Amino acid sequence: MDGKSSTPNLKLLHHLQTEFDHQPHQIRNTLNLLLADNTIPFVARYRKEQTGNLDEVQIANLLDRYEYLKELEDRRETILNRIREQEKLTEELEKKIDEVKTKQELEDLYIPYKPKRRTRAMIAREKGLEPLAQLVLVEQGDRNQINAWLDEFQAGLSLPLPTDEIWRGVRDICAEKVAEDAQTRARIRQLTFQQGKFVSEVKPEFQDTTSKFEMYYEFSENISKIQPHRYLAIRRGEKEEILQVRIQIHEGLTKSILREIWVAKANVDFQQELHVALSDSYDRLLAPSIETEIRQELKQQADKSSIGLFSKNLRQLLMQPPGGARVVIGLDPGFRTGTKWVVIDHTGRLHENGVIYPVEPQRQVEASRRTLLGLIERYQAEIVAVGNGTGSREVSQFLRGFIKDLQLKVRHLVVNESGASVYSASEIARQEFPNLDLTVRGAVSIARRYQDPLAELVKIDPKSIGVGQYQHDVNQKELKQSLDRTVESCVNQVGVELNQASAALLSYVSGVTKSLAARIVSHRDENGPFRSRQELMQVTGFGKKAFEQAAGFLRIRNAEHPLDQSAVHPERYSIVEQMAASQDLLVADLIGNQDALQKIQFKEFVSEEIGSYTLSDIFDELKKPGRDPRDEHQEVRFNEAVQDMKDLQVGMHLQGVVTNITHFGAFVDIGVHQDGLVHISQMSAQFTHDPLEACAVGQHVEVWVLEVDTQRKRIALSMRHPDSKNLDWNQSKSLRQKKKSAQPKSKQKQSAGVDQLMEKFRSL
Repeated sequence: MDGKSSTPNLKLLHHLQTEFDHQPHQIRNTLNLLLADNTIPFVARYRKEQTGNLDEVQIANLLDRYEYLKELEDRRETILNRIREQEKLTEELEKKIDEVKTKQELEDLYIPYKPKRRTRAMIAREKGLEPLAQLVLVEQGDRNQINAWLDEFQAGLSLPLPTDEIWRGVRDICAEKVAEDAQTRARIRQLTFQQGKFVSEVKPEFQDTTSKFEMYYEFSENISKIQPHRYLAIRRGEKEEILQVRIQIHEGLTKSILREIWVAKANVDFQQELHVALSDSYDRLLAPSIETEIRQELKQQADKSSIGLFSKNLRQLLMQPPGGARVVIGLDPGFRTGTKWVVIDHTGRLHENGVIYPVEPQRQVEASRRTLLGLIERYQAEIVAVGNGTGSREVSQFLRGFIKDLQLKVRHLVVNESGASVYSASEIARQEFPNLDLTVRGAVSIARRYQDPLAELVKIDPKSIGVGQYQHDVNQKELKQSLDRTVESCVNQVGVELNQASAALLSYVSGVTKSLAARIVSHRDENGPFRSRQELMQVTGFGKKAFEQAAGFLRIRNAEHPLDQSAVHPERYSIVEQMAASQDLLVADLIGNQDALQKIQFKEFVSEEIGSYTLSDIFDELKKPGRDPRDEHQEVRFNEAVQDMKDLQVGMHLQGVVTNITHFGAFVDIGVHQDGLVHISQMSAQFTHDPLEACAVGQHVEVWVLEVDTQRKRIALSMRHPDSKNLDWNQSKSLRQKKKSAQPKSKQKQSAGVDQLMEKFRSL
C-alpha cells in the first residue's frame, strides 16, 4: 500500500458502492483503514466495528477492486491529456472516455490517437486522401459527389495521381478507421469469443514424435469453454515450439458484422471498394489484433483461476493440524548415502544428528536399531517422522519391525517433504545451520513439519511446495501477492509464539517486515525471552504502528500479563480488567473461568469503539485463550501389503493423503512412491464442478484403484464407493476402451489426453 493516498477517491468510493453488496460506511471505513497502512489481517480481526465484520476475503476484494479502478482513473487522465495535447479532444469523445468502465474499453477509444509507426493509411493521408475516405466510408456519398471531389482533387495537383493509387490509399484509410473504431472492435471481440475456437496443432517436424503435449497435437475447443489448465499447457507447448496455435472463426460471421456496422446503404455506388476495405481491415488489422487481445484475456483468466486454486491449496496445506510440542526424531531416507537423522526437542531446537543405513545397499540393520534405540531412550522421543521421498517405504518398513519387535511406545509416521530440498539450500537454512550438510537440514525440516507445518513451511518459497499447477507460467507478480496474502492470513489466524518463532515466521505477522523480524530475533538472542508484549517496543525500529498491527497476533507463553498469551489486543486489556473487576476477580482468574464469564453482562461494556463483534471475540478468547484454529493431528495408515506400484490391483481399496489439487482432479499419495490421480469425474457420485468441493490438500481419503500403468507410472484412482449394482472395475475399463476406440481420431486424442493428465501434469 506504499505510495497510496491516505483517503479514498470519492468517485471510486461511489463506484464501489454500486458494485458491492456492502453498506456505504463499510466500504468507506474499510478503505480508510487500508489506505492508512493497516494490514488486511489486522483490519479483519481488530476493526470489526468499522468494517461491519467483513472477512479477509471481502476486504481483499474491496482493496483489489479499488486499486483496479484507481489504475483505470489514472490511465483515463493520462489518455485525456494526450488527446488534448493533440488538439483532438471533442466533448463527445471526452464524455465517452469518462463513461468507460474497463481498461479494455478505454484502450479501444485511445487506439486512433495512440502514437504508432508509419502505416499505409498515414501515407495515404499525406497524399490528401482523408476527405475522400470520409466521403466513401462515413458519408457514403453517391457517384456524382465522389467524381466531383476527384476532379477538384486532381486539378489541384501538379502531377495527377493514378486512379489505382488513389483508391488503394482510400481503402487503406478506411481499413484503419474500421480497425480502430471502438464499437467495431467490441463487436468483433465479443463475436470471436462467443463463436470462435481455440485450435492447436503439432508442428510438421514433430508429427511423428511423442511429447508431453501429445494430447494437443490435434485440438479444438470453443474459446469460451477452454479450461485454464488446457490453455496454459497449450501456451507452453507453443512457447517450446512444438505446437502452433490459432483462433478460428467463420469468416462470413465477422465480415457480415462489419457490413452491418459500416454499410448503411444497400446501393452504395462504391460498395465494392468498401467491401474490399472491410475485408482488408479484418484480415490485416482486426483479426490479428483481436486474437492477441483474446489470448491475453484467456491468459489473465487462466492466471486468475490457477492462482486462486494455488492459494486455496496453499491455505489448506499451511493449516494442516500440528503434531504439537513433542520430541521428534526426523529421518531423511536414502539408499546409497544412508538415512540422515536428527533429534529435535519440543521447541524445535536441534540436539544431535547423524546417519544410519537400515536399508540396501549397506543394510546395517542392527547398528541402525541400536542408534535409534539409544536416541529414543536418551531424549524420550515420542515420534519418528520419515520424509516421503525416495526410500521412504523401505525405511518405514524397517521402523515398523523395529518398533514392533522391541514393543516401543514411540510412534512413526510419514511426513510430506515437498520443498525440503529447497529449504535445505536456502539462505534461511544456511543462517540456521551453517555447519550442517544439506540433507541433515532436510531432516530437520521433516521433523519440524510434524510439530508445526505452518512454522516450517513459511521458510520455503510457496511455488516450491508442490501444490499448484503451471505456477511458472502465470503472472509472477500476481502470484506472489496472492501467495504472500495467503501465508500472512494463515500465520495471523493461528498466531505466533514470540519466543520460539523464526524470523521467517515473524516476517508474516501483521505489521512486521523482514528486517524488523530479524531485529526481533536478534533482540531475543541478546536479551533473552520476551516477558511481555510491551517489551517489543524496546526492539529497534518497532514503533507504535508496528505494535498496533502485530501485538494481537503474537503470543507469549507464561508472560507477566496473562492476556499476553491470548489473542486479545493490548488496546482492549482495560476492558478485560473491568470485566474481571465486575466479578471481583483478577484477570488471570477470569481466563478460562466458564462460570464467571457467563455472569458477565457484556452489553454494559459496549461503547462507540467497542461493539458486539469485539466483545464476542474477547469472550471467545477468554473461554479458550490462545486457541489454535487448526484441527487435531491425524495419521494415515498405508496398506503395509502395498509397497510398490506392482502391488496394486484394480478394485483395491486403500487409504491415502491428498497432496495436490488441480482443475482436473486431485493427486493422492497411497504410499507407493507415485501419486495417483483422482479425475474430477471420480471424486463424487454427484456432479462436481470444483475439485476443492470434494477434498482438500492434506485430507485423508479412501480411494479405489481404477487403472495401473507401471510402464508409464500412472495410477488412476476413484473416491467413489463402488456400488454393487455398478459394473465391476474390469468391465467398466473395457467399456471405456471400446467407447474410446469407436471415436474419431481427433476425439480419441482428446479422450486419451484426459487419461494422461496425471503424467502430463507431473512432466510439466
